[in-house]
Amino acid sequence: MLEVFHYTYRAEAYLDPWSEPPEGVEPPPEGVRGPRRILYREAGVWRIAEVRARSYYKLAPTSPGAAPTLEIDGIHMHRVSGTDPLRDAAAKVRAARVSRGHRVLDVCTGLGYTAAASLARGAALVHTVEVDEHVLWLAERNPWSRPLGDPRVAILLGDALEVLAELPGAHYDRAIHDPPRFTSRTSHLYSLDLYREIYRLLRPGGVLFHYTGEPGRLRRLSLPGRVSRLLREAGFEDVRWVEAAKGLRARKPP
Repeated sequence: MLEVFHYTYRAEAYLDPWSEPPEGVEPPPEGVRGPRRILYREAGVWRIAEVRARSYYKLAPTSPGAAPTLEIDGIHMHRVSGTDPLRDAAAKVRAARVSRGHRVLDVCTGLGYTAAASLARGAALVHTVEVDEHVLWLAERNPWSRPLGDPRVAILLGDALEVLAELPGAHYDRAIHDPPRFTSRTSHLYSLDLYREIYRLLRPGGVLFHYTGEPGRLRRLSLPGRVSRLLREAGFEDVRWVEAAKGLRARKPP
C-alpha cells in the first residue's frame, strides 16, 4: 500500500549566513550563526538546519538570496558550480519537456525543487518519490520547498522500485529521475529494473529525463554511456545527452 507523506512548512523564520532576522524576531544566540550554517526558528527557538542520524544531513547555503542545497555526508545533492539549485532543477524540467497539463513522475524528491519547477511549467500533477524521511524533515524547514504542499503534489514515501511497482501503467506524460551520485548504496537507482518500471509508467510518446552528471569523465569512465545502454534495453528510444542539464533524455515509442 502506498504511503503518502503530507508536507507542512514548519519554520517560523529562516536565516542564511547573509540575511538578518525578520523585523520583530529576536536574533539567534551568540555563536550559533556560522558561514556554512542555515538556521530556522521553530517554537520560538533558533536551530541549525541539520539532522544527525546514520548519515549527516544539512541545508547548505549557496549564495546570497539563493535556495540552499541539500548536503548529505558532505556531498551536495544539486549542482552549484556555475548555477544554483533552482536553476539546476529548472534545467532538468526543461530537458524533460514538461508543459501545461502534463502528469509528472519525479523520482527522488530531495528538497522538492524539481517538483516545484514542474508546477511552474504548468504540470497538472506531480507524484514525487522519496525514501528518506530525514530529507523531507529538512524540506519542511526550507522555505523554497513549500511547493511540496501544493494540492497538485503527492509525496510517495518509500523505496523507488517498490513504490513504482504499485503505480498504474501508462499514467504519466513525463518522468524526471534525479538520483544521488552513483555508489554501491545507490546502484539500484541506476538499474535496468528501475528503468523498466519508469518505461511501464510512461504513456506512449512519454519523455524521461535522467540526471547522471559526468562522474569518471577524467578517467574515461562513462556513467552516461552505461545508463544509455540500459535505457535502450528497457525499451526507450532517441536516448540523447542534454548538456544544459547534465543528463540523458529518452522517449517511450508512440
